Amino acid sequence: MKEKEIEMVEETIETEEKQEEVVEEKKEEIQDEETEGSTVEEQQEEIVQQAEATILEECEEIKEQEVPDEAKKVDGLYRYTKVIAIVSAILLIAVMVFSVIFALMNKSNDKIVKGVSIKGIDVSNLTKEQVAQQLNEILEKQLKKDITLKHGEFETIVTPEQIEMNFKLQETIDLAYNIGRTGNILKDNYDILNANLWKIDINPAYSYKDELLTNFIASTEGNLPDAVKQSSYAVEGVNLIIDKGQAGVVIEQETLKKQIVEACNSFIEETATIEIPVIEQQPNAIDLSKIRSEIYKEAKDAYYTKEPFTVYPHVEGVDFGVSVEEAQNQLNSSSENTITIPLKITKPKVTTNQIGTEAFPNLLASYSTTFSTSNTNRTTNIKLASNKINGVVLMPGETFSYNKVVGKRTVAAGYKSAAVYVNGRVENGIGGGICQVSSTLYNTALRANLEIVKRSNHRFATGYVPLSTDATVSWGGPEFIFKNSRKYPVKIVSHVNGGRITVSIYGCKEEVEYDVVIQSQTLQTIPMKTVYRVNTSLPQGTKKTVQKGHGGYKSRAYRILKQNGTVISKQLLSTDTYAQLETIIEHNP
Repeated sequence: MKEKEIEMVEETIETEEKQEEVVEEKKEEIQDEETEGSTVEEQQEEIVQQAEATILEECEEIKEQEVPDEAKKVDGLYRYTKVIAIVSAILLIAVMVFSVIFALMNKSNDKIVKGVSIKGIDVSNLTKEQVAQQLNEILEKQLKKDITLKHGEFETIVTPEQIEMNFKLQETIDLAYNIGRTGNILKDNYDILNANLWKIDINPAYSYKDELLTNFIASTEGNLPDAVKQSSYAVEGVNLIIDKGQAGVVIEQETLKKQIVEACNSFIEETATIEIPVIEQQPNAIDLSKIRSEIYKEAKDAYYTKEPFTVYPHVEGVDFGVSVEEAQNQLNSSSENTITIPLKITKPKVTTNQIGTEAFPNLLASYSTTFSTSNTNRTTNIKLASNKINGVVLMPGETFSYNKVVGKRTVAAGYKSAAVYVNGRVENGIGGGICQVSSTLYNTALRANLEIVKRSNHRFATGYVPLSTDATVSWGGPEFIFKNSRKYPVKIVSHVNGGRITVSIYGCKEEVEYDVVIQSQTLQTIPMKTVYRVNTSLPQGTKKTVQKGHGGYKSRAYRILKQNGTVISKQLLSTDTYAQLETIIEHNP
């Protein structure tokens, strides 16, 4: 009996070996068959059908054999497992064949796979050249789109071009094109199917000049009608004038910066409007001890040495004329926004002007602007501001603050009421005209190749300097600051003659000097608006122009350094937006 059982087991093993041989032969036959003219799906289906037929045939043979129950128990599970393994192997081969053919078909295609888009723009089945052409047209418009910033009635405009936003187009196109082309068959097939079924959208990488955006936001904050007026002080003759400032709003700069960048990066809307995020803020607290330490000076006579050449300007002695406690009591008890603290001024025996022109032998730069002398108040303000900056000496590394040197523009200081811009309108205000002095000085400092620390453009274009070469100032608001970045001291000379103000900067030439060219470019013109207002006090059917307006502009300015006619460097100074000034016409219909 046992010999018979052994004989039957051997027959079973022979049957299994025969099965494996048959399956292998079938697999070889399947792989060797010609598949030309058939699709990948048809080949896969044929492989699976043949595998199923082979497995069924072998199973039938196994069923027909007379195997004792004991042998079935020993061998049944093993044979079942072998059948499953064979099925899995054949299916795996079918999938691999399908994958290879699918990958080869895509590799020979020079177009982006179906389902891929860039910033929502469908680029399926397009070549890299076609995508570049399509996106270049879109990006050209994108860089010029207006992003309007609003705060109450205040509005200003910024464009992606102003902050030098740059979309990395070629890098993005390559990223889209390489989907399904990594060389890893399984990954490529997965990516292609994923794009076809679920779509893949690529956001272009981009960059922008954070410094330009930061400066634009700072300039915008200074032009807000309800901006906080920070506390400040200035030395006016023998008095210290302290301004307590005024509560107002400040821009949440990081939030606005993020909103502007997102708007610049949105391809959906042709224009965008952002409500400027602001928070209420009190002016900085006044620290009299700190102010005293900042203004305190011992009197020193001016002198210079020839070897090495060095100028030592005079210093006036300055100190509080009262104790810090007395000044604090005066500050606390006064309900006025401005208080005056007397100073003790000690004059030096020799001033910088008295040491002669030998200390400042070379004219480094000069610039002039013109104005109408018929406006006597404005002329007075220009002369006062010009006199304030005249004779100022800056040592190497020292900064010049226009507001600190000129001081607060008040009636007590002699300033008159003249035309200024207020909330988009031309109105009269104390000190109108001093921005022409600051703008003239700005142009001189540029041409003397001095470092500009802080400068803001006007909200509206001015007529006395080219676009993007103006420098607006206001007490507690926008400021103009530059630094003497040269090796030797410089001296500012300013004078008014008739309807012309000329600001010059003298010093000592260095070993290497450059010819400085300031270039102004107009990027875009914004059409003028005309506003009609009803005025029933006018004769019926008549009208009257109460404000002549002009268009707005987008512009930029460069400082170009040349040597022997060759351009050494070209520095972008600023990119600015000037709002359109409304023409206002009153009428009685």
